[in-house]
Amino acid sequence: MTGISTHVLDTSLGRPAEGVPVELALRTEGGWKVLGTSATDSDGRVKDLPAVEAGSVVRLLFDTGAYHALRSQEPPFFPEVSIVLTVAPAQQHYHVPLLLNPFGYSVYRGS
Repeated sequence: MTGISTHVLDTSLGRPAEGVPVELALRTEGGWKVLGTSATDSDGRVKDLPAVEAGSVVRLLFDTGAYHALRSQEPPFFPEVSIVLTVAPAQQHYHVPLLLNPFGYSVYRGS
């Protein structure tokens, strides 16, 4: 089993993005099966997502629209961010940071 964690940084404010809803789902033949949900803490981190089986394809879905709605009356350009990744058999943990601003985002494999 492989653990997955993430954190979200709001680059427009220069601080962690608190309260971003995050969903972890597994790709199946019938579509996506939700494995767990959470939200970023005051440090912008999510540490309580369930572990997944090696070799699976999973999706982290960030509800950025909900986050931006608390900060602006303008509709967000990106209402959600979907990150799909393959879990390597030998990998014990993945950390997937999301750098977010109202008009863009960036993601990378962290350590």
